[in-house]
Amino acid sequence: MQTKIFIAQSDTEIYECLSLFKVLRPHLNEAEFLPQVRRQQAQGYQILALAHEDMIKSAAGFRIAEFLAWGKILYIDDLITLPNQKKRGYAGVLLDWLITHGKSEKCAGMHLDTGYARHDAHKLYLDKGFHLSAHHMSKQLFSLDDS
Repeated sequence: MQTKIFIAQSDTEIYECLSLFKVLRPHLNEAEFLPQVRRQQAQGYQILALAHEDMIKSAAGFRIAEFLAWGKILYIDDLITLPNQKKRGYAGVLLDWLITHGKSEKCAGMHLDTGYARHDAHKLYLDKGFHLSAHHMSKQLFSLDDS
């Protein structure tokens, strides 16, 4: 069966990614997902999807942005594979696509944040040449449910 990698653009393609994003971001809901993605798209956000056997199995949310600290980079907001589809190489294929895309866009590097307990993800990132280079600090100002 053919594997297809594409940028999710239509409402249907974006909605088909929701079940994936809910794995990583359980607070997301169907009514707010598309409007949120469309707002983020206005800021350069894109969803890269991998479909196999006519089902989206893995997806990555990313953007190209410039920072004083790093210059122009490709930032990966989210990288998710359906839990029952892990260990099949899907996330690695998406990372390879993103690396190639970042190079074609003349990005100085790629960055992402990852949770402490995501050990399988860390192994993949390290295998793809990423380095642990910082701690991400955050302070919650209000609940996502209050927005």
